[in-house]
Amino acid sequence: MSIRQACTFYNISKTTLQRWLENQVIKQTRDKPPNKITNKLLLKEVTQYPDDYMYERAQRLGCSKSGIEIALKRLGISQKKYLGTSKNVSDEKSDVSK
Repeated sequence: MSIRQACTFYNISKTTLQRWLENQVIKQTRDKPPNKITNKLLLKEVTQYPDDYMYERAQRLGCSKSGIEIALKRLGISQKKYLGTSKNVSDEKSDVSK
């Protein structure tokens, strides 16, 4: 009997059944490939415009900022840790030395 069948048969939730089972077999990940922001497109975008903000990427790709954030996390790309300044302030005005 599958987990869904057991839940409907006993009239309990999946969470309750998960807690009862020693081996939790309900999968929490997604098997479906990304359809709006593909990995290939996002990697090309990141290499072409490495210093852009997420909202700028979202405008170019036609999606939301949170969608870009999730896609970058999916690829393992994190925020760049740069001790300089943002692109609005020149390095001469900042207190950080190179």
